[in-house]
Amino acid sequence: MSTENTETSTDGTTNGERMKDLASRGDSRSQRPSSEAFRAFISSGWDETVPDAERREAADHTPARRDALVGRLPATRMVLPAGVLKVRSNDTDYPFRPDSAFAYYAGLGTDEEPDSVLVVEPSAEDPARAEATYFFRPRAGFDTSEFYADSRYGEMWVGRRPTVAEASQRLGIEVRHIDELRDHLAKDVGAQLSLTVMPEVDAGVEAMVAEIREQNGLPDGEDAAAERAALKEAASEARLVKDEYEIRQMRQAVDATLRGFEDVIRSLPRAVGHPRGERVIEGAFAATARADGNGVGYDTIAAAGDHACTLHWTRNDGAVRPDELVLVDAGVEIDSLYTADVTRTLPVSGTFSPVQRRVYDAVLEAADASFAVARPGLRFRDLHTAAMEVLAARLEEWGLLPGTAAESLAPEGQWHRRWMPHGTSHHLGMDVHDCAQARREMYLDAELVPGMVFTIEPGLYFKENDLLVPEELRGIGVRIEDDVLVTADGVENLSAAAPRRAEDVEAWIAEMQR
Repeated sequence: MSTENTETSTDGTTNGERMKDLASRGDSRSQRPSSEAFRAFISSGWDETVPDAERREAADHTPARRDALVGRLPATRMVLPAGVLKVRSNDTDYPFRPDSAFAYYAGLGTDEEPDSVLVVEPSAEDPARAEATYFFRPRAGFDTSEFYADSRYGEMWVGRRPTVAEASQRLGIEVRHIDELRDHLAKDVGAQLSLTVMPEVDAGVEAMVAEIREQNGLPDGEDAAAERAALKEAASEARLVKDEYEIRQMRQAVDATLRGFEDVIRSLPRAVGHPRGERVIEGAFAATARADGNGVGYDTIAAAGDHACTLHWTRNDGAVRPDELVLVDAGVEIDSLYTADVTRTLPVSGTFSPVQRRVYDAVLEAADASFAVARPGLRFRDLHTAAMEVLAARLEEWGLLPGTAAESLAPEGQWHRRWMPHGTSHHLGMDVHDCAQARREMYLDAELVPGMVFTIEPGLYFKENDLLVPEELRGIGVRIEDDVLVTADGVENLSAAAPRRAEDVEAWIAEMQR
């Protein structure tokens, strides 16, 4: 029985007819030819040569990642959607960026490929090894209306899409049309395999998986949710230790980010003369990020003066004054989707004032304390402890604590956290806060091992309305953030080429603005 609402309005149309009319309103502005002569003409005279597709470098590393995933979730068919385009306004979408777990296990990056799906499952020959199949919508022929008329997939609208053969060459795995996904997911489910999906990525694929589970007698509710959570956790924890390919990508992302900071420094004189100078700084970095990478890895923080005391200030609509500091927290995401995350606090005039220098040096001392203890075997949480010991001591020295530094560092104290409320470190990789779904024992309580990449980023933030600090400190916010690789015997500061000491920052500004 039809479920269409057939209620008739006063003009004689049904609700269903009105909904269809509204859905087609977007075609009202179209002047696309529809004659047979046009269709025949537009489909002819094209070079149909398909070039050889180059195998992606990541394809040499993804098999081991997928094998590990199968070992973590045995006897399970795992569905990893790339994600879907998201509407920004009306008929315009946000730029597409695939889900990190999909990209990690598939080896794709940039804006590849909305609506596609990677399926990872145990091999029939060897259950300890993974089989992977990639499902997507391949290039349509010149003789199809999709070629010229489909604004979502058509070659004339969004560019040339790869063929099935090209995608297989690039990824080194089996590739099929997305229309075959449902049949593949349903095969052998229930008796031989469980079926789960990465949650909150593609609602349509998630609903498909839920329906197939129900049809094949797999449990719903908490049991299904637990399987999805286990997949999300496994994919997150897999990235805690980077392989050789990932470390190379991180180096490239950091290098591009440091070029962006050089352009930021060059933009400071122009920023001072603009009513929204923070956006001049943001734009300078964004230009480099887009030219040298996929774009920014997260919304750039360009925070001048008191705005630096708002930890995630991304509005960036404030003025930049010569006597202030500007805190710039930014990272370039390269085409493989690995991102850097670097912060430098810069004196807009090129020179720190004595009070600005005092705060800056305290933060640098805290960062250096974390670097001094960082080595394999140290617990991740100890990086934060080392930085807090320094900051609590300085705040006591400046007379800002209601007790001693030791009392503040005790769990029942923590007064120093008023001016340093965030953590000192987080893992870094495909996500700026990478591995965020990892278990506590795998993150905060874990020991450092070679291949981990994380930030060290202490700060001090004295808001302009903070009546517990001297007036000279109010409106000063300082953060220094570097990207760190754990090595066999210590750590390497990947972002060390960006000056950190106050006198070196001043020399850096002078050199870039020469």
